Amino acid sequence: MRIGVPKEIKVHEYRVGLTPSSVREATAHGNAVIVERGAGAGIGMTDGQYAAAGATLAASAAEVFAAADLIVKVKEPQPQERQLLRPGQVLFTYLHLAPDPEQTRDLVASGAVCIAYETVTSAAGGLPLLAPMSEVAGRMSVQVGAYFLEKAHGGLGILLGGVPGVDPAKVVVLGGGVVGTHDRNPEALNRLWAQFGRPLNTVFSTRDAVERHVAGADLVIGGVLIPGAAAPKLVSAELVRRMKPGAVVVDVAIDQGGCFETSRPTTHTDPTYVVDGVVHYCVTNMPGDVPRTSTLALNNATMPFVLALADRGWQHALLEDPHLRNGLNVCNGHVTCQPVAEAVGRQYVDPLTLLH
Repeated sequence: MRIGVPKEIKVHEYRVGLTPSSVREATAHGNAVIVERGAGAGIGMTDGQYAAAGATLAASAAEVFAAADLIVKVKEPQPQERQLLRPGQVLFTYLHLAPDPEQTRDLVASGAVCIAYETVTSAAGGLPLLAPMSEVAGRMSVQVGAYFLEKAHGGLGILLGGVPGVDPAKVVVLGGGVVGTHDRNPEALNRLWAQFGRPLNTVFSTRDAVERHVAGADLVIGGVLIPGAAAPKLVSAELVRRMKPGAVVVDVAIDQGGCFETSRPTTHTDPTYVVDGVVHYCVTNMPGDVPRTSTLALNNATMPFVLALADRGWQHALLEDPHLRNGLNVCNGHVTCQPVAEAVGRQYVDPLTLLH
């Protein structure tokens, strides 16, 4: 199969779909790889390294899309990229379609086969292609929260960890997975208690608990996820008004629409805004700010699936692997992920009906 790797064009997005090492693996399996010139420049991976690994270099994204059967990216295709997709072409990347009906419309119209990293599952019940970036974003959420709590950056002027004799910041984490756990699952809370002990307070998720803890927090990190669906709005605008002026919220769930009612997408160029005195950080591609680490971690997770699609063809790969099949969001003009269909108001089509 011909695999295409275009350069990412989202604002301050420097990650790349395949590293030279991954290209070498793909070509060793008999696949051809076409890489746009400069695709890896943001993480110090040169065109020469790609060529040495067996890739053919292309001068533009249009050339890559025109030549490739399978497009491997990182972030959702931007409007100009969506126009380059063609019927039957396979797109493998993060999509986050639930809060993005415009992208969904374009992908449906393209006739392409669109497989989303974030809804591929594992036998253990996890999300193996979302987990690496959630790990990065989870670590970054504390870093950026500490940064924006500083007075010079609009915050309360609190040192996150405190000093002897002075309380540290109160941090509340809302979520149910890798970024953090504020959960209705007692087993998850028991697991966290066993791992961290008394320094971590675990709280069963109720409306009262969310209101009580968020209102008094210095930093709130939102990491809620319902696979494929829009994130639930756990924190209302009214509750944000009750928070301390200078408090900070970091909405890691913003890719799926965000879990704060006051959240809206931001970029690394202009990452924050203030609502009722509360600093909001809602960057949609947080791991893009540490692109080398993120790219290497992502390739470790995606490469077996890339090889499955390329070596066996997408129909056979999806028929043989129900977990990869769960990643199929759009196929031949139909929405094939039920949470996405419900979120964007489109008819759901069972992917198996399109694979036989």
